[in-house]
Amino acid sequence: MEPVTVSRRLVKSPPELWAELSEEEALGRHLAGLGPIRVTRVDPETTVAWEGDRTSGTVELSPSGWGTKVILTAQLPGDAVPGPEPAPQAASPRRFGRLRRLWRRAPAAPPEPEPEPVAASDEPSEDAVATLETLEGALDALGSAHHRPFSRG
Repeated sequence: MEPVTVSRRLVKSPPELWAELSEEEALGRHLAGLGPIRVTRVDPETTVAWEGDRTSGTVELSPSGWGTKVILTAQLPGDAVPGPEPAPQAASPRRFGRLRRLWRRAPAAPPEPEPEPVAASDEPSEDAVATLETLEGALDALGSAHHRPFSRG
């Protein structure tokens, strides 16, 4: 299956986001909708690879203007079903006749093949939709303020 990818630029510093995403427990809270996860690989300050019972994925951080670009990717299990390959179009035969050379007409284009109906399997599965919602919710939680700035008391 195609991986589910969500990206957003958050107005937080890379170290602040790294602190929330590099720890297994904190990342597990953000991705709770995907079940229990464990961190499998960490590239300092840039990438965290994780896997769970039903899915695996990565978190990538990169500085971007006034914030940090965060890319969450999840790979769902299952083999990709390749679509049908398009049939090669037959080349039009070239005929050189006296009139054709005289008028210099282009050969008629072959008729376009009719598009095949879209199979029901091309629609995203329920797991893919739930994974997308979980990843978007994680980005929403990461981008929101966890304290009240300029408050007194």
